[in-house]
Amino acid sequence: MTRKTRPISWVKAALKEFEIFPKGVQTMCLTALTIAAEGGKADIAKRMHGLGSGVFEIALAFKGDAFRVVYVVQIADAIWVVHTFQKKSTQGIKTPQHEIDLVKDRLKRLKELLR
Repeated sequence: MTRKTRPISWVKAALKEFEIFPKGVQTMCLTALTIAAEGGKADIAKRMHGLGSGVFEIALAFKGDAFRVVYVVQIADAIWVVHTFQKKSTQGIKTPQHEIDLVKDRLKRLKELLR
């Protein structure tokens, strides 16, 4: 049985943010997104609580910096990358509230757009 790989789509702002990530970070995140597109979940991806089911965050530490890629698996037939950012927070692993608010806003707009 062949599994169907889903396309990976990007919110334009998220792609712009992602393109300034270091190449090594981009490569690891794209690998994790490919695993998601094939129906799996990479070790560096975890479910984001409080944003509905199907919202995941790729969390990657790289040379002392922290990078995040937030994607959704339950919109249309694609994996949607809704937000990417370099985490500068000193408050441990918790995602800053303004980043979560941005994800919520982009999710809402994306769902309206694809309705």
